[in-house]
Amino acid sequence: MDLYDYFRSSASYRVRIGLNLKGIAPERHFIHLTRDGGEQFGKDFSRLNPQQLVPVLVDDGNAINQSLAILEYLDETHPEPPFLPATPAERARVRSLSLIIACDIHPIDNLRVLFYLRDVLGQEEEARNTWYRHWVAKGLEALEAALAGSDATGTFCHGDTPGLADICLVPQIFNAKRFDCLLDGYPTVMRIFDTCMAHPAFDAAQPAKQPDAE
Repeated sequence: MDLYDYFRSSASYRVRIGLNLKGIAPERHFIHLTRDGGEQFGKDFSRLNPQQLVPVLVDDGNAINQSLAILEYLDETHPEPPFLPATPAERARVRSLSLIIACDIHPIDNLRVLFYLRDVLGQEEEARNTWYRHWVAKGLEALEAALAGSDATGTFCHGDTPGLADICLVPQIFNAKRFDCLLDGYPTVMRIFDTCMAHPAFDAAQPAKQPDAE
């Protein structure tokens, strides 16, 4: 199994957490997203993933991109410990929490969007940071309400074992901290984040502990 990732990519961070939880140690390949204009645009990597994004997981010759697709693949091929709970309603809840982050916060705040704001629309750093913090706040407000308002929330986002929603939550909070987002208004989110970071699988996946960290 081979993983193509970048230490600061939050989508790659999700997959690293998932692999750690499953006890899988893939061969690592590092794709620097800003060096020399971005190594993801090179011919070899573009053939591997025409979308020119990390992460990519290659298993038995099959290249899989998109972090949530990779995580569900890992869950299906390595069922223990599970990322999703037992019942359809519970699984729908966990997917909904995960998608608040993976679909509604992350895509409009990721590197290529910030570069477009800078390079095409001519937005200065202050304006770009305002954009970033606004959408993080909107998403985390919804996530906090969903978590705090449900009896299904436990030590983690769903119950007392880490799962898919926690895997999505932690990298988003790391990025929010990098951009100095105000996080005091999300006590449930931050309690779960702190609980996750005390878990070895989450701790070992953090950006500063990766071989390509700068």
